[in-house]
Amino acid sequence: ADKYGVPRICFVNKMDRIGANFYRTVDMMVERLAAVPMVLHMPIGAENDYKGLVDVLKMKALIWEGDDMGASFTEQEIPADMLAKAKEYRTKAIELAVDMDDKAMEEYLNGKEPDMATLKKCIRKGTISYKFVPVLCGAAFKNKGVQTLLDAVVDYLPCPLDMPVTKGTDPA
Repeated sequence: ADKYGVPRICFVNKMDRIGANFYRTVDMMVERLAAVPMVLHMPIGAENDYKGLVDVLKMKALIWEGDDMGASFTEQEIPADMLAKAKEYRTKAIELAVDMDDKAMEEYLNGKEPDMATLKKCIRKGTISYKFVPVLCGAAFKNKGVQTLLDAVVDYLPCPLDMPVTKGTDPA
């Protein structure tokens, strides 16, 4: 997180618990932290009905099967009632991402959608520079969404080489 408390990446956890509200959390990021959220996941269900997520970049649903602590899931089509909202979040995510690269922006404005490698590069650049905060969701206790979170950590967060040298304030 930066000095104001804005995280580099947000994992909305406990989607399987009472009171889970993904969209309220995203709204609070804007209201309380003045952050710019980039929704990359949308939950499918909440509380006892939480069964998966929509990956808005891939435009696929990940549905967990059985009680094996999130180990097995299937990639499916997005539920019809969520498709319009997923497309809306995808458009917003792409627009935020291509804003990080002039060539990608030019191609996007000319009608060419960026490929996944370009999107990841742009999202990484925006995440490192605090231009926006990628938002994912899951239920860590049951290991649902943790795999995709770890993928996002690798893809979007800075490695030690991306960061300046840390200077201590009290060498003693």
